[in-house]
Amino acid sequence: MNPSCNLFIVGPTGAGKTSIGRRLAEHYGLSFVDLDQEIERQCGVPVSAVFEIEGEAGFRLRESQLLDETSRRNGIVMATGAGAVLDATSRQRLADRGYVLWLQATLEQQLERLAQDRQRPLLATGDRAERLSTMSRVRTPLYEEIADLVIPGAHEHVHAASARSILLIDQHWQRQHAA
Repeated sequence: MNPSCNLFIVGPTGAGKTSIGRRLAEHYGLSFVDLDQEIERQCGVPVSAVFEIEGEAGFRLRESQLLDETSRRNGIVMATGAGAVLDATSRQRLADRGYVLWLQATLEQQLERLAQDRQRPLLATGDRAERLSTMSRVRTPLYEEIADLVIPGAHEHVHAASARSILLIDQHWQRQHAA
């Protein structure tokens, strides 16, 4: 059972959007798109280089344009970048064009999962915990605004998290359509 023609995954950095998204796509028989990886493919350079060359504003413009283009397709699971929700138009597109999953992660989970990651430009300077907390204060209400379903973070392997996500999606979908 597939809750929508498209599943869009939002959530903070390190929530597992890409890892879980791949498994959801496989389970539901949909194509998988990672928005950041698509930006890298189109630009021919890592996201960090796009930030370095064009700044965050340039990156966000590319992200918004690609999100618009990609979300028009049918039959996809799309893992958005953590900041894709900052643009009001992008939030509206996600809400209008698919079923939005919000994968949550605690600050501790993020710090643990991102401990060795040096590729994320917004975490490259200063105190990571403070930076992640600041991003969370801004982004959490935006995730909440568009989420059809919230998947709480848990300390579990990606296979278990994926299975739990599928169960919650299917239960939510069945409840919505039982009435």
